[in-house]
Amino acid sequence: MKTSYSIKAILLAIVLLSSSCKKYLEEAPNNALPTETSITDASTARAAIIGTYDRLQGYYASSYPTLGTITTDNVIFNGTLSEYLQLDQNAIPTDNVITVSAYQGIYRTINSANSVITYVPLVNDPLLTVAEKNKILGEAYFIRALSYFDLARGWGGVQLQLKPTTDLSVLKGIKRSTLEQTYDQVLADLIQAEQLLPEDATTRNRAQKSTARALRARLHLYRKQWADAESYASQVINNTKYSLVKPYKSFFTAPFQTAESVLELAYSVNDRNSYWNLWYPSSSGGQFTLKPSDGLVAKLNNPAVGGTRNTLIAGSGTTVYGVLYNTTSTSTDPSYLIRIAELYLIRAEARAQQNKLTEAAADLNAIRARADVPATTATTQSALIQAIEDENAIEFAFEAHRWFDLVRTERAGAVLGITNKNFWLFPIPYSDVQSDPDVTQNPGY
Repeated sequence: MKTSYSIKAILLAIVLLSSSCKKYLEEAPNNALPTETSITDASTARAAIIGTYDRLQGYYASSYPTLGTITTDNVIFNGTLSEYLQLDQNAIPTDNVITVSAYQGIYRTINSANSVITYVPLVNDPLLTVAEKNKILGEAYFIRALSYFDLARGWGGVQLQLKPTTDLSVLKGIKRSTLEQTYDQVLADLIQAEQLLPEDATTRNRAQKSTARALRARLHLYRKQWADAESYASQVINNTKYSLVKPYKSFFTAPFQTAESVLELAYSVNDRNSYWNLWYPSSSGGQFTLKPSDGLVAKLNNPAVGGTRNTLIAGSGTTVYGVLYNTTSTSTDPSYLIRIAELYLIRAEARAQQNKLTEAAADLNAIRARADVPATTATTQSALIQAIEDENAIEFAFEAHRWFDLVRTERAGAVLGITNKNFWLFPIPYSDVQSDPDVTQNPGY
């Protein structure tokens, strides 16, 4: 099983991915082959799904987690580039480089998944067994589900493009869907993925049944479907393959793919993760653009709040920095997409919302105990829900959670001072609005 999705290793897949789903590209991209003639046998089908992971890896290597962190109270701007300052100040123009990169990168991932979903079923090769074909298709459905989920929570309802962009005519007439319609598509893809994917194997950087169930738990949480969120989180927690690892830093220090990880994206020396560069100071070779806020540093260093999670930071004084993405010093640290800790906190919140307070506290305390933090003193429903929000903020301090959690709970106004709900969504890129008459801008931009 490959542990990297290197572009160099998947040249054929890159050929089929050359045709982006966005209209700013030429109608007939140079050096591109039609996908229907690119996915023709077992080897090209395998290359195509690896290429789809590579696309997913692309937007999770920097732009998307940046949107989930610098926009909040945990992380502040500490550099010189205006695109990061705009995010930090929540004053985002429609041509902000980071939001454009994330939005268009997600659609490229979707287009790649669409190619796999459309053409792999047509492959007739004895070397591609039914089981392997189903696995590849299940992975593509999962990746498309995750991609649309990430679009929905960042930009609201979006255009649902479900066919590969072989030419631009297939995009005509696709209007933006509502948020609920977009989440419905995510659910439909997750149902397909769970049916097709194999039971869990040893790898943690490829989608499996539990991966689909975990994302479904997150989806139900966002939709406030508490019983379903609890049920699907429980299915993953009860799988003995997954467990909280101790000490806390074990999940993000080599060797990777610990029992903590439900899904992480792997990198290699030939396919590096350079996201650490935004976090590390210049003395360690970084740009130091993203900096832990003083408030977060105080919480992480407080034994009653952060506990052993202070291992997320290093340095002192004005040069405290986050270390999550460069523990190997080789730019090969993973992108962490789903951890079992998240499933515990999803279940805790879902249970608290159903007034199952004892069970909710038990899940919350499992996370706190792993970090050597005392058990919660919260006993009422409102206090427990607040305690779970606070725990999420510390547990996933530098992962793409905080912004989206505050938006989904409608707490961005109270916590961040962003009272205009128009700005709880990111702007659709100006280039996309200009090039596609079916794309409408989010209000306020």
